Amino acid sequence: MIDGRELQPPEPLEQTLAALDSLPADGELVLLVYCHPVPLLNVLRNNGFVWQETVRDDGTHEISIRHAV
Repeated sequence: MIDGRELQPPEPLEQTLAALDSLPADGELVLLVYCHPVPLLNVLRNNGFVWQETVRDDGTHEISIRHAV
């Protein structure tokens, strides 16, 4: 899990991309941020990943990322 809520841009994006480099085929990475991360989602879409985004009551966006099947 990457908690990017208190990180300054582009740290959450950079940490997420670094973690995805070693994500196992059946693995999942969870990212927590306070915004809808459009730049990240575009990178994911273009590089064979899928995600599910949930917005918590406190405004945190929880993004679960996996390799597309």
